[in-house]
Amino acid sequence: MKKYCIGVDVGGTSVKLGLFYHNGTVLKKWEIPTRKDNNGANIIPDIAASIRSELVNEQIPLTQVSGAGMGVPGPTMSNGYVSRCVNLGWVDCNPAQELSNLLGIPVKAGNDANVAALGEAWKGGAEGYEDVVMMTLGTGVGGGVIMNGKIVAGNRGLGGELGHIIVNRDEPDHCNCGNKGCLEQYASATGVVKIAKRLLAERYSESAIRNVEPLSAKKVFDAAKQKDGIAMEAVETLGNYLGMAMSIVTLIIDPDVFVIGGGVSNAGKILIDTIEHYYKKYLTISEKRAKIVLASLGNDAGIYGAARMVLDDTVVEE
Repeated sequence: MKKYCIGVDVGGTSVKLGLFYHNGTVLKKWEIPTRKDNNGANIIPDIAASIRSELVNEQIPLTQVSGAGMGVPGPTMSNGYVSRCVNLGWVDCNPAQELSNLLGIPVKAGNDANVAALGEAWKGGAEGYEDVVMMTLGTGVGGGVIMNGKIVAGNRGLGGELGHIIVNRDEPDHCNCGNKGCLEQYASATGVVKIAKRLLAERYSESAIRNVEPLSAKKVFDAAKQKDGIAMEAVETLGNYLGMAMSIVTLIIDPDVFVIGGGVSNAGKILIDTIEHYYKKYLTISEKRAKIVLASLGNDAGIYGAARMVLDDTVVEE
């Protein structure tokens, strides 16, 4: 009898779901809207109803489903408890237990960035490696830590919050977390745009991005590839701070590989080359360093990692 598992990636706009065979082959993927009204009270019931509907369509009984994993956009304890998910309205709840009660199958939950890292380690850019750190460069900077093939969530669910490593104590502006000089302020899509705009205000040199509105991270990287001075300096600044943060992480956990994902990773080779340059600059203690690779699962990393959580005891405390 075939056995299946389900991966769920809860986002602020939509919930991505996937039905998987145990070997990691995806049978079906789909999405439903994230209904955030009433403090997100409808999200888990909607997920449960959608899963039941799709299983009926595929003629798969729940008895053949080993369980479901779920990526959640906020600090998540190994027992599924969530103190707060700002973007969803959840406060002091256990969405994993709620979904388990509704479906009658085991459900595990983890922070979405950690879960995406597990997906990349299982079937993505870091497949075959046991110790993996993922840096997700999107609107912000997320992180995920996998050691010995298991998610490291930490004692308070803060494991992998790499975007809030302080890399510049002279930064005048506040990060969304309330601190100043966080990695997220430089290595995110919004960060590199802010860097470029600062440089444009400080310099009077010609630049292909000077009058570009709205300015985006893609436009900055495209200009840098064409050797535009301002754009290149913005990319160098991003690489400098990201390489610094990665050297700090290496000196603490020494992973096999760093996986770079998120929208900014679409810049490709210029991004990886710049990161590697500064990573080597700051990590002089050894010539043997972690590999740096691009993520390969894209927006599906979350559902892959969530499905993988079901297959063994993948969440550990520090």
